[in-house]
Amino acid sequence: MCTCIHHKEKKYRLGNFFDANWESYIKDPPHPITPEQYKAVNAIRVCRTAVMGVDYYICLRCGDIKEIYHNCKHRFCPTCSWSDTIRWAEKIKGRLLNIPHRHVVFTVPHALIPLIKINGKELLNILLRTSADTFKDWISYKYKIKPGIISVLHTWGETKEYHLHVHMIVSWGGIDQKTGELRAIKGDYVNYDFLHNKFRNKFEDYLVALYNEDKLEHKFSDKRDFLRFLRQINKKNWIIHLEPPMSAASAVIRYIGRYSKRACISENKITEMEGEYISFSHKDYKMIGEDKKPVEKILRLHYREFFSRLLQHVPLPHFQMVRYYGVYATKTKIPKAYLNKEFETEEQWDWENPFVCSVCGQERVYMFTIFDVRQPKLRLDKFDIKLHPSYIFKRA
Repeated sequence: MCTCIHHKEKKYRLGNFFDANWESYIKDPPHPITPEQYKAVNAIRVCRTAVMGVDYYICLRCGDIKEIYHNCKHRFCPTCSWSDTIRWAEKIKGRLLNIPHRHVVFTVPHALIPLIKINGKELLNILLRTSADTFKDWISYKYKIKPGIISVLHTWGETKEYHLHVHMIVSWGGIDQKTGELRAIKGDYVNYDFLHNKFRNKFEDYLVALYNEDKLEHKFSDKRDFLRFLRQINKKNWIIHLEPPMSAASAVIRYIGRYSKRACISENKITEMEGEYISFSHKDYKMIGEDKKPVEKILRLHYREFFSRLLQHVPLPHFQMVRYYGVYATKTKIPKAYLNKEFETEEQWDWENPFVCSVCGQERVYMFTIFDVRQPKLRLDKFDIKLHPSYIFKRA
């Protein structure tokens, strides 16, 4: 059900573009469409429409009626993932250590992407694990500290091409391994050579082990061909980017909110939907403007190209895109005295309680629910809708 989190007003709805062009696309798709991709598209198309159901609530004092639309709750839906991210960020900020944190990005060589796509969850799990272990090992070796790490897998770049990388929020310090005290790291020094080599070696050790155990899906002719491929991708350093430590919890939360559970495209960035074409804004990191920031451009794509780019980022079934390591691991208990006390962020979210009348403040009373079941292309039984037993069903 929609919880009415207010942010920048959207001009376009992605579901409308799917409604207009999806049936044409699936007649001759350039790539096979998986059941999970079908499910994601169906969810986006019906999210917050009468197909999912509209609840009507009334204020008995002034008679004001509120329509509350059901949401699809699919993690690929741009609207639902945004709302979920905000709620998650509000929850997680109370678990952060009261020390600075750093934003870190691990990016694998582009040549590895076809191999990772073929193997799916297996290599994605390895990527998340090895990137986190790289920092845990280095901080443990250098400072004798156990840090906290929140990792988020992203498969897309600004133009929605496949660009595999891991965003991490790393506590710049942690729990002292000997004394158990909370200790921050002084300065922002990192040994890049050590980190690059550690990341690459850890990942490739797993790759070689999978190959030797005949568990790696591949197209190599033999082991010599496989090792030749590894030497080729090692000609350049594997990219690790670190930003300066952020001391304020509010800054950390903004980064978490920006890079966590959100879908790969924001409807706020859609600038035009016209017939078979869609346009959206994106940042060009190869061009830096006078303000020292990436230049923002507009990309216009035909629906065939746009859908192909978009669908490759639908998360694999039951795959966890967000992981927790070190002292932030789920089972780790952190002393309350070590947690951040700064809960007020500089940017506040406007939460509206839809069940309270905005006119007179009286609590609204449920009336009935209306469903529009006149769309034969969409099947409601795919969405596991749990309805209140007192709902009254009416056709729109």
